Amino acid sequence: MKYKLIDHTADFGMQIFGSDAKDLFAGSAHAMFDQITDIKALKGMDECKIHVIGYDWSDLMVNWLRELLYLWSGREILVKTTNILYLTEYELSANVKFDHYNPDQHVIKGEIKAVTYHRIQVKSGPEEWEAVIIFDV
Repeated sequence: MKYKLIDHTADFGMQIFGSDAKDLFAGSAHAMFDQITDIKALKGMDECKIHVIGYDWSDLMVNWLRELLYLWSGREILVKTTNILYLTEYELSANVKFDHYNPDQHVIKGEIKAVTYHRIQVKSGPEEWEAVIIFDV
C-alpha cells in the first residue's frame, strides 16, 4: 500500500494512493491501522463485514475510516486487512480480518481520536486514485 504522512498543525494527515477506488479504500484502512499498531504482527483470524454509505467519494471515505476506527476505539479490534466486496461513489461493503486487542501480544504505536472532514479529498487521475485525509490525534 502506498501512502505518505503529511505535516499538519496539532493533527496529522496522509496522502494515500491506489490503482483504483477499491485499492485506495483498502489502502486507506491499511495506512490508518499502520499508524495504530504493527499490522505485520496481527494474525487476522477473525472476520466481520462492514457496510457504509456516503454522499460522495469523500464522505464515503470519512465514513469508512470512522467505522473502522470505531472497531478499535469502541471494541478493541485491530484491523489486519480489508477486502472491498462492493464499491460505488455512495456505498461500500467489505470483509475485514482482525485481531481482538491483547496487550501481551499487540503494541500500540499511536492513538487516533477521529477522522476529520478537514481538507478531505478523494479523486481519480489518469493513472491512479488519490486521497488526502486529516486525523485528529
